[in-house]
Order: sequence, then C-alpha cells, then structure tokens
Amino acid sequence: MVREEVAGSTRTLQWKCVESRVDSKRLYYGRFILSPLMKGQADTIGIAMRRALLGEIEGTCITCAKSEKIPHEYSTIVGIEESVHEILINLKEIVLRSNLYGVRDASICVRGPKYVTAQDIISPPSVEIVDTTQHIANLTEPIDLCIELQINRDRGYRTKSTNNSQDGSYPIDAVFMPVRNANHSIHSYDNGNKKQEILFLEIWTNGSLTPKEALYEASRNLIDLFIPFLHAEEKDMHFEENKNKFTLPLFMFQDRLTNLKKNKKRISLKYIFIDQSELPSRTYNCLKRSNIHTLLDLLSNSQEDLMRIEYCHIEDIKQIFDTLHKHFGIYLP
Repeated sequence: MVREEVAGSTRTLQWKCVESRVDSKRLYYGRFILSPLMKGQADTIGIAMRRALLGEIEGTCITCAKSEKIPHEYSTIVGIEESVHEILINLKEIVLRSNLYGVRDASICVRGPKYVTAQDIISPPSVEIVDTTQHIANLTEPIDLCIELQINRDRGYRTKSTNNSQDGSYPIDAVFMPVRNANHSIHSYDNGNKKQEILFLEIWTNGSLTPKEALYEASRNLIDLFIPFLHAEEKDMHFEENKNKFTLPLFMFQDRLTNLKKNKKRISLKYIFIDQSELPSRTYNCLKRSNIHTLLDLLSNSQEDLMRIEYCHIEDIKQIFDTLHKHFGIYLP
C-alpha cells in the first residue's frame, strides 16, 4: 500500500506520518516514511537520524535532591513506606517538558499521611510535568516531607558522582533523552530500470515531545552540525610530507559559495541560522529559547517582540541590529 502511494513520485523527496498513537502519558509512538531514495541513501539517512534522535535532542530532568533531615542515601525514615534510595529513583522517573536553560529550583513540601505524586512538586512556570500521577512516596504517618530539587536541561545522560554528600544533597542519575527508542527499516522496489528505496522511521518518546517534534529537532540539530562545512574559509589546505609541500585543490562548490557571498540577498533567509551570525552566547541563547533559529525567524519579530524575551535587554537588541548590518547588509533603524 505504501509503495503504491509513493511509487509515482520520482522528482522530489516526500515524507509522511503513516501511524501515530499515544499509548500512555509517558509513551508516544510515531512511524514515518521518506521516499523516493536512491539505493543506499535510506541507510545513510536512517543511521544518522537514529543517532541524532537518541543523542542530539535536549530534555529536562531532576538532577539533584536535598534534604537536611536525611542522614544518607540508603537510610529509611519512620512514617515513609519507601527508603530514601527508592524516593530518588522515583524522582529520576519524573518526565518534564520545558525550554529552560541552566539550573532551576523546585521543591516538595507535604504533610502525611499522604500519597505523594509529581503533582506535589512546586516547579517554575517554565517547567511542565507531563504525568502528574507519577509516584514519589507514600507517607503513612503525620510527618513532614520537605525536599529541595534542582532541574536541569541537557542532552544525553549524566551519571551521579560517587562521593558521599556532606550537606544533604544527593545527585540523581539524569537521562535527558526524550526519545526512548528509534528504529529504521528500508523497503526496496523497482521503478522502471531504477532501484529505489523507502525509509521507515519509528520513534518512541517519553511524552515530553511528540515523535513529530522529535523528528524536527533531530533533523535541525543534524543540519546544524554540517553548517560549518558549508561556510568554511576558502583557503588552500597545505600538508607537509617528507619536507615536500603540496596543496589540495579547492572543492568545486566553493566557487559557487563565493558568488553567493558577494550577493547575500540571493541567499534564502530560512537557510541562514543565527549561530552563523557570531552573536554573543547569552544573546544567542535568549533567541534560541524563544524558538528563533534562522534569520527569517529573527526578522519576523519586531523590536517590541524581542524586548519581551526573557533576559533580553536593549544592549542585546542593539548587538543584534549591528550584527545584521555587519554580516548580512540588513539595516534596521
């Protein structure tokens, strides 16, 4: 059935979501196809996308818990059904969604008897708890449970240090990856005298992102990794071997890049990413937090819109305008 739908299209690549479902609040599934591809291309894209989905997408986790009343991680507290270690494991499983950068504070402060869930976490407005029913602890007696939490956003995973805490702080193993699993498969078929392929991508997420959002983020992050190669300095590369120097020829497409740079207006704004503009890291992070990734995104906002961005000041706006004028020949009063 899928082959019949895509076999007629041979001019441009097309993608489509062929299946999407929500198994639970913490398990989303999506299945996508990309076609038509030449022989070998599906495997190239599939391997790269799977690695980007699992390793390049950022997520938000609880990375540390602190309570002065807890003597050590493996202790038990009278009136709490779980041990401290079990509570830390339950906090590790909390699924969060946010666009924050840096460390944020949260807390739990409840009195028993009570069944403590993720809903009892007092978190910053920029952090959303995906499943508020996630279990944390069961207080069986009228005691107070107060825990300070640290929330961080990063990618990959981070293992806690083995050093014993001296101030009641306990690091938590953090799995920042919002994609739980990703698979790719390939279907080959004959289209006339040509062998063509269909790439199938399966994505499972933890609910903080939909599979479609994860596919977008992974694709954008993968493209960002190759941007430097497209804007490399046009210099001869010299190698020395046995004291004899020889020069590698320039790539053929660099002449084309030179012509494009001479007339920047011909470059599509949506293909120019803001990380190419040499903005200060703080200004760049402010823009990225507001989903401003390309020059087109930036120019779609007014000065008032930029001023509303959290931690973005008038000095940053001036720096942005100066950069647009210096690097892209765009003058904004």
